[in-house]
Amino acid sequence: MTKAELRKLYRQKRNELDDATLEKLQDLVLIRFQTLGLPLLNCISSYLPVYSRREVDTQPVISYLRFQYPGLTVAIPKTDIATATMQHYVYNDETALLETGWGIMEPVGGEPVDPAAIDLVLMPLLAFDQRGYRVGYGKGMYDRFLTDCRADTLRIGLSFFGAEPEITDTDDFDIPLDYCVTPYQVYEF
Repeated sequence: MTKAELRKLYRQKRNELDDATLEKLQDLVLIRFQTLGLPLLNCISSYLPVYSRREVDTQPVISYLRFQYPGLTVAIPKTDIATATMQHYVYNDETALLETGWGIMEPVGGEPVDPAAIDLVLMPLLAFDQRGYRVGYGKGMYDRFLTDCRADTLRIGLSFFGAEPEITDTDDFDIPLDYCVTPYQVYEF
């Protein structure tokens, strides 16, 4: 299937999840995430979920990682739509957030984080395939951002659904995931 077809399909699939099912799937994603054998982490990047889009909630994963890695720096993105780029800023209890027109919570200023310092990126997605390619929201911002990260930075997707066989219209600039964590399986690419 194409990216556009998958975007439409998985938006619908998410919207069909009732609250009880969504909560159960969320718990299972966290349990599966905890089975990953992660290296020492000093700094991670994570998206903040848009609850109205029924995205996988990263807050429990962030809490788990902060517990496992005391002193962990967590960064979140702030987008520049005009240039289709992202800058990351430290995210903690003091971080001021502002909701964008798309419902995304972003930092208002703060301490910038160098992409080269990031050990792991939690990436938003609508769907992914068995090769590790993901379908995001169509702006390519994460692929651009990942080119500034180290080659060994882990790229991890979180999804309520399993892998599609293949995204038929991937581009040369698309960067695949290393892992995708779902309620019932961890995919490794």
